[in-house]
Amino acid sequence: MATEVDIKQLLEAGAHFGHQTSRWHPKMAQYIHSKRGGAHIIDLTKTVTKLEEALSFLQETAAKDKQILFVGTKRQAQDIVLKLATDTKQPYVVNRWLGGMLTNWNTIGAQIKHLVDLESKMAGGELAAKYNKLEIQRFQEEIDQMNTLYGGIKELNAKPGAVVVFDVIHDANAVKEAKKLGLPIVGIVDTNADPTDITYPVPMNDDAIKALQLFADYIEKAVNTGKAKAVKPADKTEAPAVKPETVKAN
Repeated sequence: MATEVDIKQLLEAGAHFGHQTSRWHPKMAQYIHSKRGGAHIIDLTKTVTKLEEALSFLQETAAKDKQILFVGTKRQAQDIVLKLATDTKQPYVVNRWLGGMLTNWNTIGAQIKHLVDLESKMAGGELAAKYNKLEIQRFQEEIDQMNTLYGGIKELNAKPGAVVVFDVIHDANAVKEAKKLGLPIVGIVDTNADPTDITYPVPMNDDAIKALQLFADYIEKAVNTGKAKAVKPADKTEAPAVKPETVKAN
């Protein structure tokens, strides 16, 4: 097991509060405990089970030294996902999911290559040597704009080992692209979501900041634990032991 989940922490974070009963998805029935005040209450015992399964998978993925793409473009999740990705050194998308980020990697990759090239030339003084201040400012604006779109995936491989989505409805396009490529998806599924497209669905509140932060905290522990167990390539700088040659008597 990657990380043991504390049901009391989930309760305190409000992870059990679902949406209004009129906004529910029938396929979430298996994860719903009851109704209260016109809203569904999520069965946190099932949340614990599903979250632990997801954490175990993410730990295993990190232990294999595979990338995990974190996606959270809704306002409540942006800062949380950015910090999680930064602390675990993983790629992320927090501003806007661009169509083809996974399925049209040739085009996206070309944009990233252009961005990295511009940044390199800017840092090395190559642009300053050729252009005036106004033109340099325009190049910097282009770099800033591109970093808003692609900054989190500059180090992303064509196919990450997993995609973690903090709201599977808000970031439905990320789910669709990951599914199309057959990538494992870990996602928070609130009572209004369809869990069938999610490889590791985690039934819980996807709006409460405390719940999202707790979800991120558990993921951080699992990923960092996995990374610590990752098999590193052998140090090739170490010279092989040399066997002493046998001295032959004349």
